[in-house]
Amino acid sequence: MGKILSVVGARPNFVKLAALHPVISKYFEHVIVHTGQHYDYELSATFFEELSIPEPDYYLGIGSGTHGYQVGEGVKLCERVLLREEPDFVIVYGDTNSTLAGAIASVKAGFKLAHVEAGLRCFDMSMPEEVNRVIVDRISTLLFAPTKGAVSNLKREGIIDGVRLVGDVHKDLLLRFKDSVRPPSSILEGVRPKDYVLVTIHRAENTEVGRNLSNLTEALLRISDFTEVVFPIHPRTERALSKLGMLGRLKEKVRMIKPLNYLSFIALLKYSSKVITDSGGVQREAYMLGVPCITVRERTEWRELAEAGWNILVGTDPDRIVTAVREFRPPLARPNLLGDGNASLKIVNVLKEELK
Repeated sequence: MGKILSVVGARPNFVKLAALHPVISKYFEHVIVHTGQHYDYELSATFFEELSIPEPDYYLGIGSGTHGYQVGEGVKLCERVLLREEPDFVIVYGDTNSTLAGAIASVKAGFKLAHVEAGLRCFDMSMPEEVNRVIVDRISTLLFAPTKGAVSNLKREGIIDGVRLVGDVHKDLLLRFKDSVRPPSSILEGVRPKDYVLVTIHRAENTEVGRNLSNLTEALLRISDFTEVVFPIHPRTERALSKLGMLGRLKEKVRMIKPLNYLSFIALLKYSSKVITDSGGVQREAYMLGVPCITVRERTEWRELAEAGWNILVGTDPDRIVTAVREFRPPLARPNLLGDGNASLKIVNVLKEELK
């Protein structure tokens, strides 16, 4: 039995790990390293408990800090674990700072690297996530692409060897838990299906740029005049709103709640009329659930979903956001863009072949 080591550290990583772990653990010893990038309980521990991910073998406790600090500490601490464990392959997930740290540590220490969710591009290098994905794809041995567009992106960059089109592991997880989704009223009292807009905002370009955050606040206040707004608030966003003196205004008109566990969030998303988000994960979860998605960014790495008509990019302009909530109507058809729900098995089969 070979040894696979996964490096995770933030909610999007945990979701992908939850899809892959049951399959990996059937064939390999699976060591899980949690960097501690997301250290709030709602953003970390609840995902491990709810999604049946075992306790991490290593918890590095990096915590919050600048991008440079998180990546630097992650490289240093991951390297120690790698040299102790000597895995046959290291897997990193998505585009977080933990992903980049784990990738750099692996390659520098001489270990083979696999990137789950390779090839996504929004073509905006001012986004930290875009920098992370581009670098990780350049140094990976195996690149597991979720869509045909991701494969094309890699080919344009001259990356062909090791690329595998497997589909989106988020679909694997959603299919596994779809029958566990509860009505929204069991999560929030008085919430009626399709009678509210769900909101998630957490990216640095929206929380750390005062003008963007002010615009988003204005849009949500205006939307709350004609429909209920439910906003599970990320700790970073809450701190930013408080610093700008906007938190109180929003709380008066918007239903602001703590971050949710995976199944509760999926339930609220499934029964929402629309979702406003800057999250890549939420964009494709909305697509799979048939929920119109309003993305408060000018670019997205999930361009296929926008081209299919289910995801509209509006930036942070309040008028565009409000108009989209009132008028955006996707087509009825939703092409199968994210695979067949067996991405995890395909990934593990490739790893088995590589380690024969």
